[in-house]
Parts: sequence; structure tokens; C-alpha cells
Amino acid sequence: MPHIVIHLSGQPDPVLARQVSQALTELTHRHLGKVKAVMATTVQFIGTDSWFIGQQSLADLDQNAYHVDISVTDETNTKAEKARFLKEVHAFMGQLLPRLHEISYCHVIDARAAAYGYGGHTQEWRHQQAGV
Repeated sequence: MPHIVIHLSGQPDPVLARQVSQALTELTHRHLGKVKAVMATTVQFIGTDSWFIGQQSLADLDQNAYHVDISVTDETNTKAEKARFLKEVHAFMGQLLPRLHEISYCHVIDARAAAYGYGGHTQEWRHQQAGV
């Protein structure tokens, strides 16, 4: 079940939003082993004149950037899996966004199972119901 929040520099583009959402869903499934059917993704666009790195706007730098937050249940992925995921996300974004600034972040948020869930149930509750 992860929830994926994607910020992209630039103007709203529904085609790009769908492309990024689909790709991040696939990368999450492939590298973190998450089930696609319970992934929720939001994509937001932020103008390059409102995104700053080192006190300079992306507009002034003539560059683009992204920020991805993905919440997963703590202790369900290894350090190596998360490192590979971050590497693959950055490689994909580098192909997608021209003039990608190196200071583009991806954050895998390890959320405690008792404090995270969907449909009114925590991931801890789901784990207990599964009898694992």
C-alpha cells in the first residue's frame, strides 16, 4: 500500500502526470514489492519560479527538479531495496525531465505499522488478521 506524493517542477501537464504516476507505480512494485492495486499517487506541479535550490530558483538556473515522498510500512524493505529504488527513480526522472538538477529528492518514509493504513485499518491490524 504505499502512498506516493510526486512534485514536479513546471506547469501542469496531465500527460506527464499520468506517465510519472504509472512509472513510479511500476518502480515501486518492481523494487519494493508493493501491490499496485492499493497504491495511491498524487502529482503536483510547482512553477520553476517557486522552486528554490540554494536560494536560486529553478527558473534562474534553467533547470528542473522533482521531489518524491513514498510512505511504506516500516521493516518491509531492506536498505538495498530502498537504495535501488532511489537510484531507479532518479534515472527515470533524468530521462523524463530535461536539465534535471542533481538536488532532486526521493524519500522512502518508513511508517510504523500501528500508525499507518487505509480504509480505516492500520497495517498492523492487517498483519494480525493475516496471521503472519
